[in-house]
Amino acid sequence: MKLELSHESFDQGLEILSKKYRIFAPKRFAKRGTFSDTDLIKYSIVNKFEDMVWDEKSNFSPKETILPINEILFYFTEGEFKESTIDDRQSLVFLRACDLNAVKRVDQIYLENGEEPDYYYKRHRDKVKFVLVGCQESFRNCFCVSMDSNKADKYDMGMNIRDGKIFLDIRDEDLNVFDGCQTDFEVDYVRENKFSIDVPENVDFTYLQGHEMWDEYDARCIACGRCNFTCPTCTCFSMQDIFYKENPNAGERRRVWSSCQVDGYTSIAGGHAFRNKHGQRMRFKTMHKIHDFKERFGYNMCVGCGRCDDACPQYISFSEAIEKVNKAMKEKDL
Repeated sequence: MKLELSHESFDQGLEILSKKYRIFAPKRFAKRGTFSDTDLIKYSIVNKFEDMVWDEKSNFSPKETILPINEILFYFTEGEFKESTIDDRQSLVFLRACDLNAVKRVDQIYLENGEEPDYYYKRHRDKVKFVLVGCQESFRNCFCVSMDSNKADKYDMGMNIRDGKIFLDIRDEDLNVFDGCQTDFEVDYVRENKFSIDVPENVDFTYLQGHEMWDEYDARCIACGRCNFTCPTCTCFSMQDIFYKENPNAGERRRVWSSCQVDGYTSIAGGHAFRNKHGQRMRFKTMHKIHDFKERFGYNMCVGCGRCDDACPQYISFSEAIEKVNKAMKEKDL
C-alpha cells in the first residue's frame, strides 16, 4: 500500500508502532560532535518525525542497531555459564539505500560466511525491520553511485519526504497502521553524486602489495580507527573476558568492535604482530573493500557512504585510495 500523509499522521502511526517496536533513526545530539561547538548525528530511539535528521548525513551508520558496539555474550562461573538476554521488542530502523545495502554485507559475513550463522548476531537481526528513506540529492563525500549501492529494494517500508508531506510504501502488513490517502510513487534515489570514481575490475594483489602508494599513509594515518568505526560494512571485533573483582572465578565474555587500523589488532601469542606500518593497514583495508570481499562474494564491500572520509582527522580519502589503485593497475598494463 502506498500512502501520502502529513507529519502529524505519521507521528500518530509511530506512536502505535512504538508499543511493539523500538524505532531507530538518525538523531541530533547538540554539542556532542568532534569539537565543542559541533553536533553529533547518530542512530538512537526516536518517537516522532521531528526527532529524525534527514537533511544531513549521520556521522555514524545504523550498524550498531543490529551489531552492538559492546555486547555481553554470556556470564560464567567456574562450572557453568548463562547466556545474556536482549530486549524482546522488535526494532524498526529508518535508513538510506547505501546503509540498507551495507546490511547485506554485514549479513554476508555473520550469517553466510560459515557452516552456521553467528548466533549472537542472528538473534538481533531476526528482530529488525527496515524502512528505506529516499535520497533526493547526494551529500558531501558520497560515491554510492560508483559502488552501485544508490538503490535498494528489499525493505519492509519505503519513505519519501517531499514538500512537507510524507509518502509511505508499506510492504509489511504489520506496519500498516498509518492513516493517509492512497497514491503512487517510487522511492527516491541518487542518480549522480557530486563526484564519481572508477573502481578497478581486476586487481593484482601481488603487484600492489609492495607498491609505493601505501608509503604516504605511514606518515599521514594516526591509527585512530575512526574510518572503521563509522563504516557501515566493517565487521571486525575482539573478544574480552571480564573477571569480577568480588569473585575472580566469575565474569562475562564480551564482543567489542575492533579495527584493522589500530595498534594491537594483529597481535598474536609470542609478541608477534602483522602489518605494523600504517600504510600496510591502509592497503589491507582497501584491498578488502574492493577486492578480497568481491573475490569471495561477487560484489564490493564498500557502499560509498563516504563516512570514513568525513571522519578522518588527517583528511585521508578512501575514495582517493580506490582511484590510486585504479591508476596503479592501468600503469601496470602499459
